[in-house]
Amino acid sequence: MYSVNNLINGQAVASDSGRSKPVFNPATGEQIGTVDLSSDVEIDQAVAAAKAALPGWAATSPAKRARVFFAYAALVREKADDIAREISREHGKTHDDALGEVTRALEVIEYACAAPELLKGEFSRNVGPGIDTHSERQPLGVVAGITPFNFPAMVPMWMFPMAIACGNTFVLKPSERDPSAATFVCELLMQAGLPAGVINVVQGDKGAVDALLDHPDVKAVSFVGSTPIAEYVYRRGTDAGKRVQALGGAKNHMIVMPDADMEQAADALMGAGYGSAGERCMAVSVAVPIGAETATRLVDALKPKVEALKIGPSSDETAEMGPVITAEAKERITGMIDSGVAQGAELVVDGRGFSLQGYEDGYFLGGSLFDKVTPDMDIYKTEIFGPVLAVLEPQNFDSAVKLINDHEYGNGTAIFTRDGDAARKFSSSIEVGMVGVNVPIPVPVAFHSFGGWKRSSFGSHGIYGPEAVHFYTRLKTTTTRWPEGISQGAVFTFPN
Repeated sequence: MYSVNNLINGQAVASDSGRSKPVFNPATGEQIGTVDLSSDVEIDQAVAAAKAALPGWAATSPAKRARVFFAYAALVREKADDIAREISREHGKTHDDALGEVTRALEVIEYACAAPELLKGEFSRNVGPGIDTHSERQPLGVVAGITPFNFPAMVPMWMFPMAIACGNTFVLKPSERDPSAATFVCELLMQAGLPAGVINVVQGDKGAVDALLDHPDVKAVSFVGSTPIAEYVYRRGTDAGKRVQALGGAKNHMIVMPDADMEQAADALMGAGYGSAGERCMAVSVAVPIGAETATRLVDALKPKVEALKIGPSSDETAEMGPVITAEAKERITGMIDSGVAQGAELVVDGRGFSLQGYEDGYFLGGSLFDKVTPDMDIYKTEIFGPVLAVLEPQNFDSAVKLINDHEYGNGTAIFTRDGDAARKFSSSIEVGMVGVNVPIPVPVAFHSFGGWKRSSFGSHGIYGPEAVHFYTRLKTTTTRWPEGISQGAVFTFPN
C-alpha cells in the first residue's frame, strides 16, 4: 500500500488535511494505495511556490528553457516503460496502449523544445518618421492544469510543457483516480533540470479544483474532462477573471460509405471504439453506414470481431482491452446498455456478462455492439465512455451529415470512403473540430492543435501546438521613437 502526496517547490509533501481517497487496481478491484486530498492551505502553498519561482523562470531565455525540455524528452524516452506501468497499474489500460499515450505526450515535449522559434516576435521599422514597432509574447504568470483519469500522463504533458516553455510556472491537479503517473512525469521534469517551484502537483478532489479556480494568483486554467464539469470550470474560472480552456465530452461518429473497404472500416471501428475500453474523448462510439446494405455488411463484419475481442489485465501482453476505471463506471455503463435494450435497440453483442477467470472482482466488461439505434435513444445522445458501439442507419450521405451536425458534441469525426468528392464535402460541411478521412481517431500531431467544437470545448483556444502558445502568453506591442532636433510642440489629433 502506497500513498501519493503533493509535490510542492521540488519536494514531496504529505497533506495534513486528514483527508485521503483510496486508489484501486481496476483489474483486480483491490485497493493498492491512497491519494492525499489537499486543503486550501496546501493549494496556497503550491501557488505561492509557483509565484516565487516565476520571476527567475520568466527571465530565463527561451533557449535555456528549451534545453530543459530536450533533456526531459530524453528522460521520457528512457523511462517510457516505467511511465506506462504507472499508467496501467491505476488506470487498467494495456501496456501497449499506455506506451502509445507516452509517445503522443512525447510529441508535445519535442514541440516545446522549439520555444526560441515559437516565441519570436515581430518587428516593423519606420512605421512613422523615425518610429519603429515591435511585438513580443510574454508569459501570463502562474497557470494551472486540471486533468482527467483516462490519460493520466498524456493530458498533463499536453499542458505543462507548452506552458512552462512559454515562461509560465505551473500547478497541476491530476485525477485522484490514477494520480501516480502524473506525479512521476513531473518528477522526471525536475530531474531534467527544471528549477524548484516551476512545476508543482497538488492532489485533491473538487475542493482543490475550486481553490485553483478562485485563487487570485492563478492567471489561467486548462481543463480536460466531462462537458458538465468543463462548463462549470469555464464559468467559474472566467467569472474570477482567468483565461480558461475547458475541453469536454464527445459523441464521435464515423461514416462508412458504400464504397469503403468494409474490412478496413470494421478494423478501424474496433480500435477506435474498444481501445482503452472506450474511455477516450476521441473514441468512435457511433458508426454511421450509409444505406441498409452497407449497414448489414458492416455489422456482419463487426460482430465476430467484437465477440473475439481479447480482454485482460495489463500484464497480459496479448490483451487488446483492459477493464474500465472503477466499479461505478462499470455499473453506469451496464445501466446504459440496459437502457438501449429497453428503448428498442438491437443488442448484437452483449458485453455485460463478461467475467475473467482470476479477475472476477475486476472492473471488466466485454465489448457491446448495438444495431438499429435511433437518435432519440439515450445510448445515442449520451457519452457512454465505455466499450459500447452504436450503429445508426441514415438513408443517405446528407442525412448522415445532418445527424452529426445536429448533435450537441463536436469533438471528432471520421469518414471511410474511396470517393474524394464525398470526403471533401464531408470535411468542409461537418461541424466538428477534428476530422479524419480514412483515419478513425484524428488526434492532430503536436505541431497542430487539438480542440473540438460546440459543447465539446469551452474557450477560444485549442490545446497544445500553436494554439497553446497563444493561450499561455499575452501579446505586448511596443512603439519607439528616438527624436532628433527640436520638439514641434504638442499634437492633439489621433497619432498617425
